[in-house]
Amino acid sequence: MASGSPKRGVKWFAVLVVVAAAGVAAWWFSGDARKAPEPLNTVEVTRGDIQLLVSATGVLEPSNYVDVGAQVSGQLETIHVRVGQNVKEGDLLAEIDPTVYTAKVDATRAQLKNQQAQIADRKAQLRLAEIQFQRQQNLYREEATTRESLQTAEATLASAKAQLAMLEAQIEQTSSTLRAEEANLGYARIYAPMDGTVVSIEARQGQTLNASQTAPVLMRIANLATMRVRAQVSEADISKLEPGMRVYFTTLGDPDSRLYGELDYIEPTPEVTNNVVLYNALFETENPQGKLLPNMTAQVFFIQKEALNVLRVPVSAVQGNTVQVLDAAGNPQAQTVTTGISNRVQTEILSGLEEGQEVVLVSRDPRSGASGNPSFRGMLR
Repeated sequence: MASGSPKRGVKWFAVLVVVAAAGVAAWWFSGDARKAPEPLNTVEVTRGDIQLLVSATGVLEPSNYVDVGAQVSGQLETIHVRVGQNVKEGDLLAEIDPTVYTAKVDATRAQLKNQQAQIADRKAQLRLAEIQFQRQQNLYREEATTRESLQTAEATLASAKAQLAMLEAQIEQTSSTLRAEEANLGYARIYAPMDGTVVSIEARQGQTLNASQTAPVLMRIANLATMRVRAQVSEADISKLEPGMRVYFTTLGDPDSRLYGELDYIEPTPEVTNNVVLYNALFETENPQGKLLPNMTAQVFFIQKEALNVLRVPVSAVQGNTVQVLDAAGNPQAQTVTTGISNRVQTEILSGLEEGQEVVLVSRDPRSGASGNPSFRGMLR
């Protein structure tokens, strides 16, 4: 029994040696022991612009438009324009069947002529009543007629004056009615109230329009030379905006072109959808080429702060007020810097660095390789 113990010890020692050797071999062949030190992820200090932005989504609409409606009822006889057509103020847009209104005008004119003829007769009767009254006065002075005859002549004169005044009032009323009927007849022809473009037509030729309660809208004319952008800003960002601040936007059809403007005003009443509170911020932009059209989607950027032609580094290169800078030997050295404005991508360097120096990125973009960060280089350009 005693002689077997040394043999078992030797066996266990041999097993431990084999296990240790296998571990070393596995570690060696795994490549970790032979792997070279990972190169530092660096980027150059460059000069450029930095903007602190508030982003929002908006929609384009005409800054000035008019909904053209019908002021009289009737059948829409003719539409003289089409959507997209440019019109001038005073151009004929549409016509409503004028038959009823023409008949009313003719009837009222005939009534007015009849009253004007009657007034000539009333004036003649008034003149006769004046002569008879004057004659009765002379006869009464000479005691050649009775007082009753004088009073009768006086009453006849007063009646003639009253009838003439009543007829004159009727003529004035008929004239007023005629002006209204002529206006309604004129409303049967609908003209453009402003220069612009027909952006929509709501009515159809042959449709019967009823203007007794509300004026039916036939079409919309808009001035597309100046467009308004209505941007919806979240309640978390609305306090960062103020009228007069610079803003630019791009459209889905031309995302590389920036169009600039100034914030005009913010509507105080928000729009609430599914418990999401959004405020409308509006500004205008010129549209000389006519490429901007109503209801286009705009990606809007309000410039909260900006620094132009300044030294800048990626945000991930700055830790507090310290940046790791490569020295001549390629080793990182801590460098104290003074920073300015910063967005989610870049930070302004006011002092402590020079253009062209290499700084170390503390965090790496997982999409880039170990040798560098192309995505940062692209953004810095």
